[in-house]
Amino acid sequence: MPDIPKIHILGLGDDGLDGLTPSARQLIDQAELIVGTPRLLGLTGTDKARHLAVGNDLDAAATQLSSAAGKRIVVLASGDPLFYGVARFFCDKLGKDRFEVIPHVSSMQLAFARVKESWEDAYLANLYKGPLERTFDAIRTAEKVGLFTSDELTPAKIARELLDRRITYFRAYVCENLGSRDERVTQGELSEIAAQEFSPLNVMILVRKPNVPDKASDGSTLRLFGNADDVFLQSRPKHGLITPAEVRSIALAQLGLRPKSVVWDIGAGSGSVAIEAAQLIPAGKVFAIEMDVDDHQLILSNAQRFGVTNLDAVLGRAPEAWQDLPNPDSIFVGGSGRTVKRIVEQAFDRLKPGGRLVASVGSIENLAALNETLSARSTDAQVWMINVARGTYQLERVRFEAINPSFLIAATKPK
Repeated sequence: MPDIPKIHILGLGDDGLDGLTPSARQLIDQAELIVGTPRLLGLTGTDKARHLAVGNDLDAAATQLSSAAGKRIVVLASGDPLFYGVARFFCDKLGKDRFEVIPHVSSMQLAFARVKESWEDAYLANLYKGPLERTFDAIRTAEKVGLFTSDELTPAKIARELLDRRITYFRAYVCENLGSRDERVTQGELSEIAAQEFSPLNVMILVRKPNVPDKASDGSTLRLFGNADDVFLQSRPKHGLITPAEVRSIALAQLGLRPKSVVWDIGAGSGSVAIEAAQLIPAGKVFAIEMDVDDHQLILSNAQRFGVTNLDAVLGRAPEAWQDLPNPDSIFVGGSGRTVKRIVEQAFDRLKPGGRLVASVGSIENLAALNETLSARSTDAQVWMINVARGTYQLERVRFEAINPSFLIAATKPK
């Protein structure tokens, strides 16, 4: 029985045959059946083979490919057939052994080349598919973004949606008809892009402006505790240093909060732990102690956003900053470096008898030092290593991105 010829899935640019290698052009010249969208079929400029125009019904196209087994078949795809293209669908449906894939430069790759930005670290999304809100949440904290737009979500519409969500800190590029004679690249502020119209064949790129803090996400997402990290304003140089939501929730549980507790958050950063503690004990008092002037301002802004009135942001370096504060029932220490051991020792001395201290550290060395310190002062020192991976949607698949491992240590001061 003779071997069945492979079906070739061939990537094509807007320049049609001119952008193909000689071997790729030969595949089209020798094909008996060429399959693709009407637009792609029109770019081949040949009528030697039978043309089969397909639309969105890829199941029907797969059935026709299967029934045409034995013919020399070329399936046309836009750009790279394996990058948001049809190759994955057909390979999954009919088996990888039936196909050979010949990629072209993808329109996403061309777009980043046109704006002279690398794209290995960019967040990429296809707006034809996937939950829209999750896409906007990912954009909020990204440095670079590449978007395949859709008929409904045009560049202008996307720009307006971003502005409505207070995501104003990107420079936008819209790359139209890439590779064709009427190619055009437009750049501008989101407000400028929102007022323009573009060709349906476009890729939108967003590049974050330097040294601009994230804008907190929509207030409707606020929770009593365990809020998503991007709900809090964060400074760009320290982005990602916020106590992650999962670690924060465990830490709050271990603080032993009571309705009228006095709480210190030492090294408060953006104030995430302090703010959620304040929400959990509205009749209590929380002091967020932070020595960085910019972070101190972020604490004030975040507290205002959450509407907490029982939180004081204290600007200063420990231990001098807490000299005049009331003794706490609960202390949270977040930080790194060699000074954390000394801070924990001095803070524990101020803790009320029966009170709880919880520290979050990122290194084994600091964990060992704190474990030794607190075990010498308490009979119930406990240690946790927290590993969390969050599901994210990238390239239409669920992937898991691990956050840095965290260590928590907690102890109760003897009465």
